[in-house]
Amino acid sequence: MTRILRPILFLLLAALLGSISPLHAQDASPRPWNSLDPAQREVLAPLQSEWNSMSPRKQTHMLKRAERWVTLPPQKREEVRQHIARWQLMTPDERRQARENMRKFQQLPPQQREQLHATFERFQQLPPAQREKLIREWHALPPAERLHWDERHGGDRPPQSPSVNRNHP
Repeated sequence: MTRILRPILFLLLAALLGSISPLHAQDASPRPWNSLDPAQREVLAPLQSEWNSMSPRKQTHMLKRAERWVTLPPQKREEVRQHIARWQLMTPDERRQARENMRKFQQLPPQQREQLHATFERFQQLPPAQREKLIREWHALPPAERLHWDERHGGDRPPQSPSVNRNHP
């Protein structure tokens, strides 16, 4: 998966799972990895190596997410674990950009968020070679020309973060 799509995938995953609202952690004490129940450890396994060094607020945040994830079907849970693992592989700068993209995504009107999600779903259905080609073409265009991408390509526009063009997700 390209580095371009990683932040977008994380953004959409977070939006779809409803983990975008800020967390107000009330539990101020850290929870050691060994104190988690087996289901929590299974979902949070990609975070095991850094769990004990996380802030209590972040631990609480991740535990709340894990509660939602365990209600998902097994296939979706595996997808979530893979996304967590990919997040762990991202550089700090890539993570920062993903967080910024998430913030900007949340500032979009609901209709634009839905449109971005639909575009992403269409894009994901394309063969990998076609996705790569569209990404290269998209990046080669000046921002003003990106506004007319849908007209020229029948809606097969690479999904972009709101930071690329806020007028057209």
